[in-house]
Amino acid sequence: MFVFLRKLITKYPRASQRALEILPGFTSWTFILFPVWGSIFWPIGVAYFIIAFNVYWLYRSTTLAWAGVMSYYRIKAWEKYDWMGDVTGFADWKEVIHVIVLPTYKEPGEILVRTLEALAKQTIGPKQIIPVIAMEERAGEEINEERRTLLTKEFGDKFAGLFFTYHPANLTGEVVGKSSNASWAGKEFKKVLAKRSAWKIDKMTISSVDCDVALHPNHLAAITYMFLDDPNRYRKIWQGAIVFYNNIERIPWPMRVFNRMSSVINMAQLSRPDRLINFSTYTLSLKLMDEINYWDTDVIPEDYRIFFKTYFATKGEVEVEPIFISVSADAAEANGFWSTYTNTYEQVKRWAWGASDDAYIIKEYILDTQAPFWDKTIRVFKVMEDHFMWPVNWFIITVGANMPPLLNTTFSRTVIGRTLPQVSSAILTLSLISLAAMVLIDLKARPKVAGLSAWRKFVAPFEFILLPVVGFFFSALPGLDAHTRLMMGRYLEYRVTEKSFGGAQDRSFKGAQDKK
Repeated sequence: MFVFLRKLITKYPRASQRALEILPGFTSWTFILFPVWGSIFWPIGVAYFIIAFNVYWLYRSTTLAWAGVMSYYRIKAWEKYDWMGDVTGFADWKEVIHVIVLPTYKEPGEILVRTLEALAKQTIGPKQIIPVIAMEERAGEEINEERRTLLTKEFGDKFAGLFFTYHPANLTGEVVGKSSNASWAGKEFKKVLAKRSAWKIDKMTISSVDCDVALHPNHLAAITYMFLDDPNRYRKIWQGAIVFYNNIERIPWPMRVFNRMSSVINMAQLSRPDRLINFSTYTLSLKLMDEINYWDTDVIPEDYRIFFKTYFATKGEVEVEPIFISVSADAAEANGFWSTYTNTYEQVKRWAWGASDDAYIIKEYILDTQAPFWDKTIRVFKVMEDHFMWPVNWFIITVGANMPPLLNTTFSRTVIGRTLPQVSSAILTLSLISLAAMVLIDLKARPKVAGLSAWRKFVAPFEFILLPVVGFFFSALPGLDAHTRLMMGRYLEYRVTEKSFGGAQDRSFKGAQDKK
């Protein structure tokens, strides 16, 4: 079977690529429409499918909630731990240098200042950190030079180095976005590295960090320890818990609910090594990054791509290791309710566009002959499960059980037809226990905000009541939008999420530290 598929992919590279791009959308629409047409032609099959799916969802939600609880307590412990006490036990700890690649377009300079301030407060010390501000030439010389002047004035002498790169526009074969910009920055830094004998590539890490992220003070110290303590350091990617708490209280409640739930899910993923893949902000050795020639330039999503690129390049040796420390990021925000909604929708659609990587992942899986078979099979299956089912879950859970009795009156008079909605509801009601646990995690994990009204504090747990509505507009719909675009060959153009700087209202990690 694999021999045949390899020959097919090799002989028809473009056709096979296009066929695999169609697969996520085709799968999504098939599952979504199955309860509609199946209720007419095969209602009993639909009924059992709905029940099985709800049991599956109960299992997923239960394991997610349990993982969230475990992650929350681990995060609390890790953030308080004296990592530098362990780091200084290594004789060569001062040789470790952290390169921080910060792709940016037109974000306000204040956001970059906040990000660099958090880097300057790392317990490892700023003299072991090299920020690389990855700018886009298409942003315009005026904007770029204004930010360069600002950041140089504030941080020019605080770090081991502070570098600025300018990614040219309209390079042949490139797709505009974070991946191509970061790749340019990484390769430009390599040129600098060749001239600095004091910096050793095998003692350096490289991090992809969104420009609105404030790293916890212990973040790089923890990575330094794990880097030095691990004999397989060149085969690891380190991932923290991405939480969207910086500006959570400033955004309208529907977007607030979505980002609160996303934060808990991201925390939970750290305790699920079977599903953990690097996302958004992550770290790996510079040696490994150089080995694979940095990020790909012809894609929009770069995080899943970088994992599977390193995984297959190293014959399946690369693993993602959790860093149980919060990575505090901004939720999508703009001026006004509608603009913030649009911003959030476009951001989620871009995340869902990660399904465009599935063609690459599946092709590499088929063509690869060196990675352990069952290991790569499980990894690829779970990625496909998450990506393919992204738009499906909401439809099956909310309306699926009502389709057979509604569309097939004959079936509705049978025992299973009459009881299907009740059985489905009973199973899904059990999943509310998991939801309650996740709400509690969010309430405990969110930093306290000074000046928040008593009313806002009171209604915070009840904001999740309308989670089904939020799930449709910020998960199912943008996910289906992305899948359908990919299926139809209407490729997504990279759209930068608008950033809004909240000044004094912005918390980054100040609130988190105050809470402790």
